[in-house]
Amino acid sequence: MAASLREPSFISSPSSSTCDTDDEGVRGTCEDASLCKRFAVSVGYWHDPYIQHLVRLTKERKAPEINRGYFARVHGVNQLLKAFLRKTECHCQVLNLGAGMDTTFWKLKDEDLLPSKYFEVDFPMIVTRKLHNIKNKPLLSKPIVELHSEDILHMDGHTLDSKRYAIIGADLRDLSELEEKLKKCNMNTQLPTLLITECVLVYMTPEQSANLLKWASNTFETAMLINYEQVNMGDRFGQIMIENLRRRQCDLAGVETCKSLESQKERLLANGWETACAVNMMELYSRLPRAEVSRIESLEFLDEMELLEQLMQHYCLCWATRGGQELGLKEISC
Repeated sequence: MAASLREPSFISSPSSSTCDTDDEGVRGTCEDASLCKRFAVSVGYWHDPYIQHLVRLTKERKAPEINRGYFARVHGVNQLLKAFLRKTECHCQVLNLGAGMDTTFWKLKDEDLLPSKYFEVDFPMIVTRKLHNIKNKPLLSKPIVELHSEDILHMDGHTLDSKRYAIIGADLRDLSELEEKLKKCNMNTQLPTLLITECVLVYMTPEQSANLLKWASNTFETAMLINYEQVNMGDRFGQIMIENLRRRQCDLAGVETCKSLESQKERLLANGWETACAVNMMELYSRLPRAEVSRIESLEFLDEMELLEQLMQHYCLCWATRGGQELGLKEISC
């Protein structure tokens, strides 16, 4: 019998904690990032046939420097992700922590680059919204069902678990709950594991993010971490970013770890990772293939290059490894 999506329950359950209400400002940044990516895709910065089924297209135009910044972010994360998948020959698992409306699972399936299992974790409220879209959009649900060998694909308001893809509603600051839910969805600690955090750790206190990084390095013998977030936040531009977010009731609780590329690397090494690298996004942008840069720069006119440089010098891409010498994980670079 073909796998089928069981009718999900969207009634609030106890797992939707009071923290979910308290973190409204942080959850709002998921909406902002999703809208920015959706707009950049609509302009032609990169191809993503799935995002339109998860995120509405805003009428508000995003500035060219924002669009180029998101292009560099998506390109950099994807380059590291695909390098890991190729090193492990896809015999691995991916944990996207704070995944929001990310569409990577579907794009990897199209490219025949799916890991053994792909996990996503986010606040229960965000997960509920994403699951509702998956259930009601055949372009999203069919690829999951096609890969699932059981009669029933289990889905409720806060969780979807299938053979190759799982979405879990959980608070990343509650590690016992996180680990319990991942294991229920058959997380395999023996498999090489890639963890992705994009603008996630900065919203935790330094102690909370350190605990998450330690948990990851201790749980998986062979692992890689990709982290994208702010850097160089001690200058005036960084302070303005902090103040603007604070006015929206969104506090960068972990901003002290974002002082420099060195502080970013030191945090990773201090919490059990064996290697750590970091580049600011302007440096990464300068490394992009020239043909691709020419293509995206022809999409929109950018009046002041200084705006792009200033913005991208305040974001960075970091990656760290633990074990995996036989796979060549230490050789991965963006």
